[in-house]
Amino acid sequence: MPDLTIPSELLPADGRFGCGPSKIRREQLDHLTGFGASILGTSHRQAPVKDLVGRVQTGLADLFSAPEGYEIVLGNGGSTAFWDAAAFSLIERRSQNLVFGEFGQKFAGAAAAPFLDAPDVITSPAGSRSEFVATEGVDVYAWPQNETSTGVMAPVTRVHGDDGALTVIDATSSAAGIDFDASQSDVYYFAPQKNLASDGGLWLAMFSPTAIERVERIAASDRYIPEFLSLKNAIDNSRLKQTLNTPALSTLLLLESQLSWINGNGGLEWASARTRESSSILYDWAESVDYATPFVSNPDHRSQVVVTIDFDESIDAAAVAKVLRANGIVDTEPYRKLGRNQLRIATFTAIEPADVRKLVSAIEFVIANMGN
Repeated sequence: MPDLTIPSELLPADGRFGCGPSKIRREQLDHLTGFGASILGTSHRQAPVKDLVGRVQTGLADLFSAPEGYEIVLGNGGSTAFWDAAAFSLIERRSQNLVFGEFGQKFAGAAAAPFLDAPDVITSPAGSRSEFVATEGVDVYAWPQNETSTGVMAPVTRVHGDDGALTVIDATSSAAGIDFDASQSDVYYFAPQKNLASDGGLWLAMFSPTAIERVERIAASDRYIPEFLSLKNAIDNSRLKQTLNTPALSTLLLLESQLSWINGNGGLEWASARTRESSSILYDWAESVDYATPFVSNPDHRSQVVVTIDFDESIDAAAVAKVLRANGIVDTEPYRKLGRNQLRIATFTAIEPADVRKLVSAIEFVIANMGN
């Protein structure tokens, strides 16, 4: 099967459809090797790199239409590091964690730290999403805006629970690809290797004044907090346009270029319309054929940046993915833990809708010629 050749006229101009790391545009690489040549290999404590960090912070605040008093904070490590940092520095006593995929499950695991009360975990079957329930004694409500593993999307809506309770949103695979109202969250955190088309190694977050006050209060308590996982350290360093440890400068440079591109084309509204267009191409196609169907059955729950498509048992999706890969269309394999006969396709902001249309044509060709 991998020997099957897809006609060139059916191939996307760029065959990268992975869910992270994602497609990086040529213009970002040009920025990295052009302007970035004067930045790479220089001190992150000096003005050129600090100015770069400041431009990234301003670009993100503009992209998200950050409300007054909200701050852009960054730190070393990706979302995995942030989950542990949140357990030490953000959850006061108990969190409620919505679990409808891998990312939500991992944050729930971090929130089960021995110095905290057991989290209130609300789980739903893969392909659907759970809903928050305002609960006495919960001081952090946390869920992913988008589950990369399953292709389920959830709204960003503030939970009106106990006074001072925080709404904390994992935006790792949604930031810069899905529109939202920033005032509805207290912490909106993410890593930059998906819609923001950069490399990993950093987490970034938009903090409300209430969330910052929470971090500072916990830091002033007698709780032990490792220096690397201290959100107070991250906030203090971010105000100085730096991170605790040396950041990956190439990640920041790629991120700066992507932010400039998105903001220059119309910002988050433009990016969100673009990912909706791309994902709709795939969902509409899956619903139009008799051998495929969207994995997420409820249209209101379907992601616009990660599309999961189930195939009839007569179609070997793994074989389809192998042929696509052999023809330069890569990373369409499903999330490994789901174990389903499906393809998982990113429709991140950097991916051209025209390439998504070509991808559909390529899949149809492969299926029509399987076994021939």
